[in-house]
Amino acid sequence: MECIVHFDVQHTEGVKSLRGLLFLEEGQTPGEQELVDMFKDMKFNVRLEDREKLIFKPLAPGEKYSEIRITSFDGGKKNSKQDNELKSIVGNLLPQKPAGL
Repeated sequence: MECIVHFDVQHTEGVKSLRGLLFLEEGQTPGEQELVDMFKDMKFNVRLEDREKLIFKPLAPGEKYSEIRITSFDGGKKNSKQDNELKSIVGNLLPQKPAGL
């Protein structure tokens, strides 16, 4: 199962929102080591600072970022909520049925 990890990187210039991808077993949630390894693959060498708030800090001093905070996980499950705007757009693009007799 694919799990998209949404996170914010705190730079001196401001916050940059990014995403990472993990492959997990069905129903599994990412653990600390999977997240650290994902960040390492993205050239962020970090350690978990706050387990409750999911905040990671750089291991090396002098990095261009001060922390990474995970904002959400997306396991790819379909939302039960209907997107009315998308439905309207698609409805306007489809050919209209001819009127009855």
